[in-house]
Amino acid sequence: MLRRRPVSGAPVACGAAGHLKRSFGAFQLTMFGVGSTIGTGIFFVLSQAVPEAGPGVIVSFIVAGLAAGFAAICYAELASAVPVSGSAYSYAFTTLGEAVAMGVAACLLLEYGVATAAVAVGWSGYVNKLLENLFGLHVPQAVSAAPWDSHPGYVNLPAVILIAMCALLLIRGASESATVNAIMVLIKLGVLAMFVIIALSAYDADHLKDFAPFGVAGIGSAAGTIFFSFIGLDAVSTAGDEVRNPQQTMPRAIVAALVIVTGVYVLVALAALGTQPWQDFAAQEEAGLATILDNVTHGRWASTILAAGAVISIFTVTLVTMYGQTRILFAMGRDGLLPARFAAVNPLTMTPVTNTVIVAIAASTLAAFVPLDNLADMVSIGTLTAFIVVSAGVIVLRVREPELPRAFRVPGYPVTPVLSMLACGYILASLHWYTWIAFGGWVAVALVFYLLWGRHHSALNGPLNHPPKENP
Repeated sequence: MLRRRPVSGAPVACGAAGHLKRSFGAFQLTMFGVGSTIGTGIFFVLSQAVPEAGPGVIVSFIVAGLAAGFAAICYAELASAVPVSGSAYSYAFTTLGEAVAMGVAACLLLEYGVATAAVAVGWSGYVNKLLENLFGLHVPQAVSAAPWDSHPGYVNLPAVILIAMCALLLIRGASESATVNAIMVLIKLGVLAMFVIIALSAYDADHLKDFAPFGVAGIGSAAGTIFFSFIGLDAVSTAGDEVRNPQQTMPRAIVAALVIVTGVYVLVALAALGTQPWQDFAAQEEAGLATILDNVTHGRWASTILAAGAVISIFTVTLVTMYGQTRILFAMGRDGLLPARFAAVNPLTMTPVTNTVIVAIAASTLAAFVPLDNLADMVSIGTLTAFIVVSAGVIVLRVREPELPRAFRVPGYPVTPVLSMLACGYILASLHWYTWIAFGGWVAVALVFYLLWGRHHSALNGPLNHPPKENP
């Protein structure tokens, strides 16, 4: 249970592929991080977070960004030292052992699976807004909302369609997915810049007067809800097997994505809060930013552009979170902790097709039948746990293998990883008790599976069958 995956020359499970095709550069990888992050939070989470903290939600974004920033720096060091797919799962396997890695894998699979569903649910609101503005149409409630939503329906069909489209693109190829993602991220940033400019034209500082109506507790609670929007920083590190020159590229992409994401989030939140009283956000459950633009411009042209941008760009969030989950499953299959079928790749596209289909079915089921407000905190708890493990992993690997080549080193070591763990622990403590119960049950199931099946099939059980060399 404590055995560790070698940093280099790790064994591969029988029947599993040893590697994927390296096709990403620094720009594409940075766009992966930005694409999976911006959109998840800012396009629709304000209606969830502002009622918890009031205007103090600006501080919540900064707190979540700081916690993510400390963790991102830790990710950057481990990504340069252990440049493989699997993100925190692979880092935990290398530093803390097999059993811990299985627990972290459960966190990551929960994080990515639920994030995919949560984003797809939010996408449905913008589809309705766009159809209403352009054609005067509205997707019937019966097929655009979950059965247990505040305004219940039977199934969230737009969310299922979005996940299916992303799955088809991922099956086609990783390089094609990265190109489409980069184009859509640039559209997304342009749309959000338009929102900030228009919203600031109606800015009223009086709307920020009652800054923290629920005190520090409200700000902390909102930070926990918001934190799931920083999942993109983790997604960058799932691409370790598909990045050119990963030791240099991955740290740069992680840090660049963090800076871009945090800056955009704070700007958009500040602009939005200046346009209306914070109490109004609770009523804007669907397409909140587009509704704000309607109120500011007294017309529909700006909100139509924003809704169109959201419909296009939230696609990228779903795309990257699905990508991340399939690569974690690939890494687990390669290590033997899941059946080798999960590490099989299509010889033409070099993509794990089986994983993509499984992920699409699971995520679309969640999105179709579970409302958004029941999903966000589950993403946060998985992300925070993974971040804490990565931060601890930096310290462990520094002590255990101090001479290991690292293209990037955490500044302020060991203070920075300790601050990362403390910041993430603070947000974890603010999450609801029922989130902890659901999370604990999920991790327990994963560990039982490991004890009954995974440890007996681990690639570390056999001789060191090294993976085949990659094509140059």
